Amino acid sequence: MDPMLATPAPDRAAGRDDLGPAFPRGEGWLYEVKWDGVRVLGDTRGPVPRLLSRNGLEVTTAYPELAGLAGLPGVLLDGEVVALDAGVPSFAALAERMHVRDARRAAQLAAARPVTYLVFDLLAAGDEDLTARPLVERRAALADLPLPEHVELSPAYPDVDELWAVTRAHGLEGVVAKRRDSPYRAGRRSGDWVKAAHRHGRTALVGGWREESTGSGRLGALLLGAPDATGALRFLGRAGSGLTGAVAADLRAALEPLARATSPFDEPVPAVDARGAHWCEPVLVVELAYLTRMPTGRLRQPVVRGRRTDAAADPWERT
Repeated sequence: MDPMLATPAPDRAAGRDDLGPAFPRGEGWLYEVKWDGVRVLGDTRGPVPRLLSRNGLEVTTAYPELAGLAGLPGVLLDGEVVALDAGVPSFAALAERMHVRDARRAAQLAAARPVTYLVFDLLAAGDEDLTARPLVERRAALADLPLPEHVELSPAYPDVDELWAVTRAHGLEGVVAKRRDSPYRAGRRSGDWVKAAHRHGRTALVGGWREESTGSGRLGALLLGAPDATGALRFLGRAGSGLTGAVAADLRAALEPLARATSPFDEPVPAVDARGAHWCEPVLVVELAYLTRMPTGRLRQPVVRGRRTDAAADPWERT
């Protein structure tokens, strides 16, 4: 089953800039934290628990600390796996975990810094498909489950203004508004769920990379792109921020086997960005944060947050 997706909230409520985005309001809505992690479906309907990413990849091996889900036979959960850094979810910390497929290495990482699975929906229980039932009924059933260690219920709140302010003050990603009576629309982006983040974020494809100008040979910048409506690869810009430590090492190792002789972009890359570039096949997806998007379509001040294997690149049109 593909997960249900949220639609973006309009940027601002007219005349109410202090309240942030124009979230839907009223008694028919509840509000949750938008967690900075990776979407995971937890399926215990088979002989052993399975963890599946947003695009259906098996990620069970990466998170051995969630093996306690076996104590919840016959359920299908939806939630977010997060890695906490000083009590705040850190995508950079999670990036070290999400690509691991070696069981021994995963066990070592889990012992050093276990993840938390924050579940927010229950899609099946026993032989019953719950997706057609209202959200509040699904959450009530979820709240009754004896969740194991490292698995927690993601709380819901009645006041979006307060939650928006608190998430901003504590460095959390954002807020999701959900209609209380909404069914679970698998694989669909629905207006029954509305999201907003305190910073812009998107995924992009890597079409090339450059080494540091110091001559160290280390990864210095990525050349980023996204497919437009015709499938052509458009240039989003060059990002060097965030390429440190384990993130840079992981990306360099993943990019080198993808080398090609020519640019994969379907438009000219500015000479200032293309100078010294190593081109690569545009298949590796990275997560980005950025300040804004310029009229040319390029991202302003993009920061690389890590590699993604659980999601495709967002299209060119998305800001």
